[in-house]
Amino acid sequence: MKRNIRLIALDMDGTLLNSDHQVSEKNRQAIKRAKDQGIHVVLSTGRSLSRCRDIADSLGRSSYIITINGGEIYDKDYQLVERNELARDEVRRLWELKEEHGLYFWSSTVEGIFNTHNPFDRELDEYTWLKFGFDIEDEEVRQVILNEVNNNEALEVTNSSPTNIEINPTGVNKAAALMKVCEHLNLSMEEIMAVGDSMNDIAMIHEAGFGVAMDNAQDKVKEEADWVTLSNNKDGVAHAINKVLDEQ
Repeated sequence: MKRNIRLIALDMDGTLLNSDHQVSEKNRQAIKRAKDQGIHVVLSTGRSLSRCRDIADSLGRSSYIITINGGEIYDKDYQLVERNELARDEVRRLWELKEEHGLYFWSSTVEGIFNTHNPFDRELDEYTWLKFGFDIEDEEVRQVILNEVNNNEALEVTNSSPTNIEINPTGVNKAAALMKVCEHLNLSMEEIMAVGDSMNDIAMIHEAGFGVAMDNAQDKVKEEADWVTLSNNKDGVAHAINKVLDEQ
């Protein structure tokens, strides 16, 4: 099928990065091939900018970067384009859940990244919250927390692995961020290929003209995708990029 893909959106963990958290040479070559043809390559990640900047630099950043599941959008010069804050009232309730159930937490704020092992040291209201998360091995406890947060219309709930829960403000996700990037670039979502492996990728995979799941993706992500590529340890991103470039 002939497509006209003008932008490729890539998740990082479990997608672009292998299990050693490295970008393979084949993936690098495929990304360069796409960029040489004038195609935008956009990192679209749950990570904060500080945790993806080195990789973006190593790939020769040339377009937008979506971070924190769409919580922030940066241009190629790392200038902030948009930021979506998590309401402090919601963070207080999430903190209460953490305390009530003794959960491992992690969070992204404008001021830094915090977790159970690196707790914040000021009052909760003194931070600008972007994302809050839990990592819960116990399936029953995880379901209790999921039931709680899924019933809150103010929250967008996804994951980046089967045991974690990622929470952004409602309506904030990678697909919504990609739509905004498309507005800046005068592109349509039909001209997008989105590649990912987890529930925080499912919205962009659904909305993209060509949605691709990794072979190592969660089952629900594969069901939503137009096509399943190889795993992140077998250069699945390169396989997908080369397929599209060869066909258009």
